[in-house]
Amino acid sequence: MTSAPDTVFITGLALHAYHGVMEHERTVGQTFLLDLTLSADLGEASRTDKHSTTVSYDQVVDCAARAFAAKRFRLVEAAAGAVADAILEAFPRVVDVRITVHKPHAPIPATFTDVGVSILRARHG
Repeated sequence: MTSAPDTVFITGLALHAYHGVMEHERTVGQTFLLDLTLSADLGEASRTDKHSTTVSYDQVVDCAARAFAAKRFRLVEAAAGAVADAILEAFPRVVDVRITVHKPHAPIPATFTDVGVSILRARHG
């Protein structure tokens, strides 16, 4: 299956969670920012103007938030993977998904603008 040329995106989704290696990250938690880019064929939606033919932003946000907070991950890579897997499972129109997790309060003894991970997962088959 090839990637669809159209995308649905959500940028800067703020979610509080308890991910991290350090004990205080796992007890106090912190706010993460997620960027999601979903590839899907939106041709039918653009022709019909019917909500049922697209990938709904609010449903994607709900799915991502539930998957991100479902458990306490040590690694943001694992949290991002859980979100990607949940989106691919919940939205059959989505061909692939890129999840970027920004960890603005990472416990790093340095001054930085941003740290995080970005993963790309594609539907198999």
